[in-house]
Amino acid sequence: MEKAIDETNRRRKIQKEYNIKHGIIPQTINKGVRDLIKATIVEDINTEYGINSEESIENMITKLTDEMLKHAANMEFEEAAKLRDKIKELEKLI
Repeated sequence: MEKAIDETNRRRKIQKEYNIKHGIIPQTINKGVRDLIKATIVEDINTEYGINSEESIENMITKLTDEMLKHAANMEFEEAAKLRDKIKELEKLI
């Protein structure tokens, strides 16, 4: 534990010296929690579906709605519910 604390203090000292030399004043990043959550959801959806525009989101909603209705018609209600939840997430992005 002492070794880790010593290393942290050593790095902190180096960073402070660098900041002073280059006139850098460290500032805290202020981001709202909701912004972070929305960014995470958007990134997850982009990764999962390859969506990169609002038009793509609308197309994906249409596609998922069709799939959801097919699952519901086949009495596969759990799958339909999963798709419904994904559709709601996508609708929040528009």
